[in-house]
Amino acid sequence: MAKDTPHQTHYTRQIHHLLAKVYGRSAVKDSLLDRAVGYFEQEEFTPSDEKKSAEESPLKLMERTERHASLLAISLTIIELAEGDSYAENNRKSAQFLGTIQLLSPTEGKRVATSNEQSKSIYKALLCLRLLDRLIIDGQMREPYINKFLTDISTEQFIDFANHDAEKYQRFVAQVKVPLVIAALLQDIGNYHPKAQTILCGAEGGLDPFRTLEIKQRKELLQINYRETIKYISEGIGIPTFVGNTKAEREQFFLDEKDKLAFIKQLLKSSVNPKNTIGNILKVPQIYTSIILSTKASYNYKLLPKVFQVLNKNAELGACAQSVVDALYKITGMFPQGFGVVYMPLGEFGDHSDCYEYAIVNRLYPTSPEQPNCRMATRQLTFIGYGQNSVIKNTSNLYFTQTAKKLATLSKERLNEILALLSSNSQERQQLDLLPRCWHANEYFSIKANQNLWNNIES
Repeated sequence: MAKDTPHQTHYTRQIHHLLAKVYGRSAVKDSLLDRAVGYFEQEEFTPSDEKKSAEESPLKLMERTERHASLLAISLTIIELAEGDSYAENNRKSAQFLGTIQLLSPTEGKRVATSNEQSKSIYKALLCLRLLDRLIIDGQMREPYINKFLTDISTEQFIDFANHDAEKYQRFVAQVKVPLVIAALLQDIGNYHPKAQTILCGAEGGLDPFRTLEIKQRKELLQINYRETIKYISEGIGIPTFVGNTKAEREQFFLDEKDKLAFIKQLLKSSVNPKNTIGNILKVPQIYTSIILSTKASYNYKLLPKVFQVLNKNAELGACAQSVVDALYKITGMFPQGFGVVYMPLGEFGDHSDCYEYAIVNRLYPTSPEQPNCRMATRQLTFIGYGQNSVIKNTSNLYFTQTAKKLATLSKERLNEILALLSSNSQERQQLDLLPRCWHANEYFSIKANQNLWNNIES
């Protein structure tokens, strides 16, 4: 496949910049991560007597206000990019968001762990939002704090919440969705505290932070992360300054802000050992994301569709609730958004032809979890930027062994011929499997004309 200019559509650029704004590092130190690191370093290396005198200093208050405003702006941007005016639009936009993150993430080479670390928190936040919808619609929401914002809202009305009652919906966004996104974004921020970084990178900073830790180190890191995350949320972010006129407004403001802060802490605390609590809404996406955007040396793109084997095992061991795992499976299906599917197209008489084609998973809620909703990326062994949507059945999907066996009867010459047409150079061709079970779609997506995988077209 020929390289094109590496331009991005406006949407792809937006996601690229947002990822940098959250867990990126910049010269001006204005990302969510930069601000947290600045706070941790300031707290860690300030003597205790100076801390007391500086506790309510105007400078400290201004820094906290700035951190809160930045975090809120990022959370609202994520919700805006992930949601529309209807339940269907929420799912379409979230599929685009998740798929774009996957397709911007390298799947091979040295940058995988670093890139995935930067993308994980936003990806997880998106899954939390869609899981929230699903649990409410399925009547599985047992959390009193959330349910009090859904009084007199039926399932049908919730699906059309934004149009049914705009004012009530905005309050639901402010008091439930924003804190949920914040909890997802900050769940692992404590790992950037100096004490945690010493464990991860070593005293001299020369160790690989993504290596497998010893059990003792792992436990210590989990304790530091949890303690420092809660402290950062309470003291580094806290409650913003009130801007308003009346005493009644002021009282409502502080009541709302205290409720949100308490809900964020509840989400984080209960996610450690969620059992059947609201903590599952954070824990299940956390496990899913840790596999799809893994930072481990054992990361293998081909194994991503096996993510629910891991989640089901976690549920079996009591690490999360099976009902919430099942709800997420209903949303995502077996194949993650942006995953490269290889399939056998049907001929004009309904039989499978003697070749395979490429497609990309581009929509949530497959009718059957094992049959992903995809956008075709090739036609007649030629890459195209205007393919149709299609449901790839098990009997066509080479990811399944039984289907792959059908093509195994083709001659080596024919398989090499197909591979020559679908790879960009001979060097790449040597590295690819003669009979691929999936394909890495990143290079295809790097071409601007191929980034409109979610535009509305007739299937």
